[in-house]
This record gives sequence, C-alpha cells and structure tokens, in this order.
Amino acid sequence: MTNHITTQWKGGMAFESNNTSGLSFRIDASPEDGGEGNGFRPKALMLSSLAGCSGLDIAMLIRKMKLKVRDFKIETIAHLTEEHPKYYHAVVVEYHFYGKDLAEAKLQRAVDLSVEKYCGVMEMFRSFASMEIKTLFHQE
Repeated sequence: MTNHITTQWKGGMAFESNNTSGLSFRIDASPEDGGEGNGFRPKALMLSSLAGCSGLDIAMLIRKMKLKVRDFKIETIAHLTEEHPKYYHAVVVEYHFYGKDLAEAKLQRAVDLSVEKYCGVMEMFRSFASMEIKTLFHQE
C-alpha cells in the first residue's frame, strides 16, 4: 500500500497538506520562527499521529471487548535533541482511563496490544526514540 499526499506552499512559512481521508490542514511556523502561528507544527503533528494511531487501536479494542470507560486520553511528552537536526530522542506516552469499575487488566491488555503489535506509528518511533509507556487508571 502506498500513501500519497500533497503539501502546497501558501506563502510565508505556511503550507496546506492534504490527507488520504480527503481532508486538509495547515502547517505554519511560530512567529519567533518567521511564521504567523496559524497552523500545526510538524514535530508536534508526529506526536498527534503517535497518540492517534494508538488511540484508534485502543478505542477499537474497548468496543470489541465491551469495556466500560467514561473517558480516555493520551498524554504524549517528547524530548528533543539539543543539536540540529533536532528530533525526538525520548518519548513518554501516558494512557489515562476514567470510569467506575474499570477493567484494569483488560484495558492494560488493549494498551499492550496497541504498543507491541498494532500501532505502526509506535513502531516507527521506536526506530529513533526511547519509548516509555505508562497506563493510569482513574477509578471514580
């Protein structure tokens, strides 16, 4: 399978990029880097892709396992190298589950399956960054 996207310069430091979903989004630099700050930052988008990829896996597994979860969020904390080209060398991914009587063992299994088997973006990140995975349960 091949993905093909087009990223078009919109002037200044701004670009518009399409997606295989047919939607588009704007990429722009911060004002301190010469942009207007009216778009997503490329490195931050990588973190959103990581969380989104794993989140979709887990949402599917929650549905499949018929688990009760009131809310679920993923916090992604990444550390850049000091020297150019700056890239993420260490990433912490925290999975937060909220609800009453959370099935902790099953939810942990869903996280493990995403992290170890299903999430291709996670696998890509492992090739250049150390990954720390945390699962936190917030019983209500």
